[in-house]
Amino acid sequence: MIDLHCHILPAICDGSPDIDTSLKMAKIAVNDGITIQACTPHIYPGLYNNNAINIQVALKNLQSLLDTESIALKLVMGADVHLVPEVVDGLKSKRIPTLNDSRYFLLEPSHHVSVPRFLEQINKFIKAGYIPLITHPERLKWLSNDSYNEFIMAAKMGAWIQLTAGAIEGRFGKKAKNWANKFLEDGVVHIIASDAHNIRNRPPVLSKALLLAKKIVGEEEANRMVNDRAKGVLDNLPPEDIIMPSALRIGKRKNFKREKIGFSRKLWLDFFGLKIP
Repeated sequence: MIDLHCHILPAICDGSPDIDTSLKMAKIAVNDGITIQACTPHIYPGLYNNNAINIQVALKNLQSLLDTESIALKLVMGADVHLVPEVVDGLKSKRIPTLNDSRYFLLEPSHHVSVPRFLEQINKFIKAGYIPLITHPERLKWLSNDSYNEFIMAAKMGAWIQLTAGAIEGRFGKKAKNWANKFLEDGVVHIIASDAHNIRNRPPVLSKALLLAKKIVGEEEANRMVNDRAKGVLDNLPPEDIIMPSALRIGKRKNFKREKIGFSRKLWLDFFGLKIP
């Protein structure tokens, strides 16, 4: 399996506090069947001031130690990028790393406060040539029926949805689990990742969530979320070359042009297959 979201790098954010924990996390991941792990520390200006340079150094140091210890885990570059105005500029300058230097990157909305003009910001990333993987929407405190529809709209616009394995298992409470199930049932989930931070309550484990997801979306689609689709991200395949979640395969239009995306009433209705009265 491929895990596209993990805070395994030591002492660089609120994830692994030290190298010993990182090694233990790597062993847990390998024992769970994970072969590739994206190192995705937080980038949150004023709190976690990470950038591509210091992340790359930490990654190389940890990979060297894993190789010395014969731990069969391949590390790739990434970051868990907080949604702030300067993200696009950071991506273009490569100060903010994408996943394995691809067009895809992890985008973390605020946990506690709803994001103003959320869809406009998603549109901005897509127009700039990037595909945001929106991290753990099921865990956001402000998620409601109305804001849930915004995430569905974002997915229809071309953003990707990433659920946390622990949320599917119920590790983050009943509410997060119910929302995770709804995302899965509605057929809009692209990726399941661990978002691991430690070896106890947030370990790098995917297998349990994968089994639960299979009961909802079927074995083939669940496997895509941790294998083929995740590999497509690391290989920087265009999204049209990757099998999308079931609900996002419906209504694809050959004449659809992303550069003409706006936020008119007609667009909102069109995305949901409705007609203007």
